Amino acid sequence: MQKIIVPFLISFIISLLFTPVAIKLAPVLGFMDIPKDNRRMHKKPMPLAGGTAIYLGVIICLLIFLRDKKDLFYLIASSSLILISGLIDDKVGLSPKMKILFQISAAIILVLGGSRIEFFTNFLKGSFLSHMENVIWLEYLSVPLTIFWIVGITNTVNLIDGLDGLAAGVSGICALSLMFIALKMDLITVALLSAIVAGGALGFLPYNFNPAKIFMGDTGALFLGFMLSYISVQGVMKYATALTIFVPVLVLGVPVFDTTFAMIRRFLSGKKISEADKGHLHHRLLALGLSQRQTVLILYTISIIFGVLANVISDFDPIIGIISSVIIILFIFVLAYAKGMFKNKEEK
Repeated sequence: MQKIIVPFLISFIISLLFTPVAIKLAPVLGFMDIPKDNRRMHKKPMPLAGGTAIYLGVIICLLIFLRDKKDLFYLIASSSLILISGLIDDKVGLSPKMKILFQISAAIILVLGGSRIEFFTNFLKGSFLSHMENVIWLEYLSVPLTIFWIVGITNTVNLIDGLDGLAAGVSGICALSLMFIALKMDLITVALLSAIVAGGALGFLPYNFNPAKIFMGDTGALFLGFMLSYISVQGVMKYATALTIFVPVLVLGVPVFDTTFAMIRRFLSGKKISEADKGHLHHRLLALGLSQRQTVLILYTISIIFGVLANVISDFDPIIGIISSVIIILFIFVLAYAKGMFKNKEEK
């Protein structure tokens, strides 16, 4: 466990120490978030690009503790590309198409380094599908599925980054949940990577929790989402049974479901998928009269519950685990529909 705790603490400390530097440099370099619409929760200009501190904490620890990892160059190159796209967006803005282009390019770099979802084991072996092979190879679907997953998860963290401390805290919780699952599967490298990402995210949190002194911006949100997508491809989705298709979905429940609901809501409203609205889960909680802190703490709690569920289900018999996961996901969608999550507030 010491092999996990030390990298976590070092990543945490580096992120914690570099965040005040980012706070001072942001105004000088022009990385400021000026409130321009009523979706913004802050009323005064705020330093942006705090994600650079998270990036430094994670990358420095990768170079120290995972320097022998065979695809480290590809991971650093691709995550740095994501960081650059975030910096550009925080500084001058990027169109949704350009953001996706950057993300697809970064995902392709990871694929070239060997990171891909290549197979699932047949959890129905011995049932009425016993004639199928033990391993189901994805073959030509492997690359597009991997790219789709990486790009999708990369954006989920960005879309929940609407309140002080929300994205950093939820990302840290998700990374820790993935770490515990990886440890149970004896995937030490994946657990180590998860701990490093958790440390970077949580080290930034003291300066980002309400009232925030700095925002992570797209720089941090996209980077964290990208790292979480990489971890899930490397560990939970790649080596175990088909049950683990659902495990990362549950671990990343808050950002994944909130993003999915947003896409459905915008599609049904005839809006662009990339068009921002005030229908996110945190907006709904704020509308109930909760404060920013209360809302964020509730979402932290939900994220922890998702993480615990994922850890418990990962120990189940595959068929029981999949049935349980499907029931949970269906329940969440029914509840979301009943609460109007698929409608814009003005349509209610």
